[in-house]
Amino acid sequence: MDNELLKKVRKIEIKTKSLSHQIFAGEYHSAFKGRGMAFSEVREYQFGDDVRNMDWNVTARLRSPYIKVYEEERELTVVLLVDVSQSSIFGTVEKTKRELVAEIAAVLSFSASINNDKVGALFFSSKVEKFIPPKKGRSHLLRILSELLEFKPTGQGTDISEALRFLSNAIKKKCTAFLLSDLLDVDSEGHPRYEEALKIAANRHEISAINVYDPREREIPNIGFVRVRDAESGKEGWIDTSSRAVRDHYKDWSNRVQQSAQQLFKRYRVDSVSVSTQDDYVKSLIAFFKKK
Repeated sequence: MDNELLKKVRKIEIKTKSLSHQIFAGEYHSAFKGRGMAFSEVREYQFGDDVRNMDWNVTARLRSPYIKVYEEERELTVVLLVDVSQSSIFGTVEKTKRELVAEIAAVLSFSASINNDKVGALFFSSKVEKFIPPKKGRSHLLRILSELLEFKPTGQGTDISEALRFLSNAIKKKCTAFLLSDLLDVDSEGHPRYEEALKIAANRHEISAINVYDPREREIPNIGFVRVRDAESGKEGWIDTSSRAVRDHYKDWSNRVQQSAQQLFKRYRVDSVSVSTQDDYVKSLIAFFKKK
């Protein structure tokens, strides 16, 4: 790791580790612990017990009502599904989307680590670029962070389905997965192209979507004729941003993309939150954890 990268990683570690200890560890624990329950033992039924936990086999054998007792699974597996496509390096405010994603990923990783959970990462563009299997330990978390900051994708475009399918195949036991992406993987009408893969993954794992975006991706300012370039396809062209019709058309398309994604997440019970590169992500994530 070169000195410049080391400085970046260390700076993010200091900031996000402190946040994780002071704020997010408790919120993270409340949001995700207790979701997974493991069988512990059976005991005799007591008044007030939930009859849905009745162990009918033991009850029949001993001719006395017994129930199954479950305990909270203390250790979770957390997987970060990180969009590293070319659009992630876009940023017009204080930081790029990739830099914001790195900070959020670090907060989630350190919060998980404080709760003794394993953390893994999957980087994707139009394909799965890299998979880092879940492990514990500071050096492992710093590896994820450093690779995320410097990663250069070889694929063109964004394919969220590929990432979700890989997750479903690679992680057999139920895990907690965070999809960190601008979610700009849509068809010509603005509808998500990853519904089928999300449906399968959300049925096996607990998926949360963190939509990271730049304000200029949702609304174009009036700055006259500008030359634009699609970071993923490489296509270039001129647009007249002084035209109200052009600006309104783009804003309508952006709203349609957001609404379609929200409808999809609601359909498959995927919790989601949107975080802008110009906003305080701490407030957004705390509100997100509290509503889970």
